[in-house]
Amino acid sequence: MEWSFQSAEELAAALRVGAVTSVELTEEAIARIERDDKVINAICVPDFDRARAAARAADQARARGEDRPLLGIPVTVKECYNIAGLPTTWGMPAQRDYVPAQDAVQVSRLKTAGAVVLGKTNVPLMLRDIQSFNEIYGTTNNPWDHGRTPGGSSGGSAAALACGFGALSLGSDLAGSLRTPAHFCGVYAHKPTLGLAPTRGMVAPPAPTLPTDLDLAVVGPMARTARDLALLLDVMAGPDPLTHGVAYDVALPPARHERLADFRVLIIEDHPLIPTGSAVRAGVNRVAEALVGEGARVERRSPLLPDLTEAATLYMLLMLSNAAAGISVDVYEQLQTHAAALSADDRSLDAVRRRGMVLSHRGWVEANNRRELHRHGWRQLFAEFDAVVCPITPTPAFPHDHNGGLESRHIDIDGVEYPYFDQLVWAGVATMPGLPATAIPAGLSPEGLPVGVQLIGPMFSDRTPLRLAELLEQKIGGFQTPPQLPLASVQAGHARDAQNNSV
Repeated sequence: MEWSFQSAEELAAALRVGAVTSVELTEEAIARIERDDKVINAICVPDFDRARAAARAADQARARGEDRPLLGIPVTVKECYNIAGLPTTWGMPAQRDYVPAQDAVQVSRLKTAGAVVLGKTNVPLMLRDIQSFNEIYGTTNNPWDHGRTPGGSSGGSAAALACGFGALSLGSDLAGSLRTPAHFCGVYAHKPTLGLAPTRGMVAPPAPTLPTDLDLAVVGPMARTARDLALLLDVMAGPDPLTHGVAYDVALPPARHERLADFRVLIIEDHPLIPTGSAVRAGVNRVAEALVGEGARVERRSPLLPDLTEAATLYMLLMLSNAAAGISVDVYEQLQTHAAALSADDRSLDAVRRRGMVLSHRGWVEANNRRELHRHGWRQLFAEFDAVVCPITPTPAFPHDHNGGLESRHIDIDGVEYPYFDQLVWAGVATMPGLPATAIPAGLSPEGLPVGVQLIGPMFSDRTPLRLAELLEQKIGGFQTPPQLPLASVQAGHARDAQNNSV
């Protein structure tokens, strides 16, 4: 039997009854990576020797009667997390030899939970792209179409999951970096509420590993099922023991509902600043129809929804001011000159980004105060609704595009070109106010590419969109094995899909 496309939950059950050992699971995963990753290039830093040792230790622990949430389950970790003894580069050639001495707090939690870390997954330079390629490790290909990107910046993790390289992966998200790769590769991801999962040790080298409270950015789980997302989030959630953990622990509220019929859902398929492509629109409506079919209350508009144009503006200001913090004085002064030359009437997203790069502290505080008004608006909306369903990006995965600077690139939305970074407005809907958002598969495009949507929930009510994702998985289906994988892999994945659909 092939185990590579079984869920973490299924693997844990098999390990508990002795149907398989961690050593067997790990050897199968390593063999699959060695065979298939030559084409995909998802695992940029393999750690097979230590994985084998961890698998043996997991089997010995189970023989002693131990049982932990992820005991013996093979997983991967995004390259940007520190793992002691392995390079952490963030794709920067100057840092190719940087090797941290300590694990990131989330890697430590993985290991404490018993997971077997197979290695690290590829990322774009400084995690700042919707693709995953860099000069050190090269380009990661989408398992569904090798000429297309798997997304970024957690593209290596999403591609690894789609290929059966481990059951779970750790990712991160500032501009859709969990959700976009999940959408492009047909897997699941969850962007937690801001601050729910500590980020210490997920830091660009050679910066010190400190328990910093990041703005906008989060770390989160990726998986092939919704239930596995919840399993890994339970391992990840909770304050950093060096700071808030000294005083308190986490107690997430349960999901608001247990049946689709009880959910109140707002559907948003259009954004005022960028069109929604037909394939993504179809995915959103596929979810909406499933909800209506089960008797859920579904609305298409609400006066309670915070203004999406202002939200996108605030998101760009806050994100770009953060991104500019580490640039040189010379470059910063050039950016100030460019921003000063903008017309006061120019309200384009490109102009907002330019202004955000040189935002003063006074300007940041003003933007943050406006963010708090948006958060209050979302609280009012979630008194009437349980979740919001909307796109993650306007299109499915697009072809590799490594030409020129990021600012000069474009995306094609149903035959019309738009600025590359404008597509991030959908990521910002949840990121700017810090809300939880679960990315789920929602079928395939006419070209046969995965299409995902995001389920946005109330702040710190992460279990609500996660439960909705699980219920929708049962209704509309979930992960499908990419057809370009070797035949044995496809047959195993299809067999599992058929079994799930029969339940």
